[in-house]
Amino acid sequence: MLYLEVERHYALNTQQAYQRDLQQLLVFANQQGVNCWTDLTGEHLNLLVMKMRHANSSGRTIRRHLSAIRGFLTYLVNRCYLPNNCALGLQPPKVGQSLPKILDYNQLMLMLKPRPKSPSNLRDVAMIETLYSCGLRVSELVNLDVNDIDAGQGFLKVMGKGGKMRHTPLGGSAQKAIANYLEKTGVAQGALFLNNRHLRISVRTVQTLIKKRALEAGIKVNVYPHMLRHAAATHFLQSSHDLRSVQDFLGHESIKSTQVYTHLDFLELSKVYDRCHPRAKKSS
Repeated sequence: MLYLEVERHYALNTQQAYQRDLQQLLVFANQQGVNCWTDLTGEHLNLLVMKMRHANSSGRTIRRHLSAIRGFLTYLVNRCYLPNNCALGLQPPKVGQSLPKILDYNQLMLMLKPRPKSPSNLRDVAMIETLYSCGLRVSELVNLDVNDIDAGQGFLKVMGKGGKMRHTPLGGSAQKAIANYLEKTGVAQGALFLNNRHLRISVRTVQTLIKKRALEAGIKVNVYPHMLRHAAATHFLQSSHDLRSVQDFLGHESIKSTQVYTHLDFLELSKVYDRCHPRAKKSS
């Protein structure tokens, strides 16, 4: 795990997922009588994939599992513990692309509807504004410190996946919401967003607060923080039509991760066409 953290700069969630996958591989290998990694073969791994399919594991889960195994065996090969990587010839299952769920702008405004200006309400508004304004992952939000805000230039310093730093514009509404929260609470240094015990807020707490606020606003879908990131990316792309800028905005390493939002943009265009274009209406 130290290799994944220090050399590969993988996020904590990825490290933990790889650890679980490799523990499952170890259990399976023991069941197959594999006493050392040099005894592991491609046939063993094909059998593992078949076992996962019979257990109704999703194609996405199997792909991640195989990725962890390939990475682990490559690590052993590079350090001369293995002569070759028997996982390289395996074909991972194809995975259909699932489109992210987003909030529309009106739903977002319902979540930001004014409430009594208590410290917790001001904090929640500031978090929602920041998630949406900057298209943040919830892990990036909770790791923000007060000194990551450059109010003069209107930017936010964000530590993204793999320890990669980026600077993202901080919108005027988000700046105002953060300023109101800081003024009310007196937070001046250290963690930006605190829980009721004055400790850095957790990912789980943010998820719970976002869901609760959406329900109280009358939004009848399960709302989670990443939906705000998806909404920010989609609305940005619809306005700018600049996929590369959206990639930089989100901190995606690969443009492929960003291209999913072009599909959302196309779906929105299709809805508008069906609703508004006179030639879209089917004759009865």
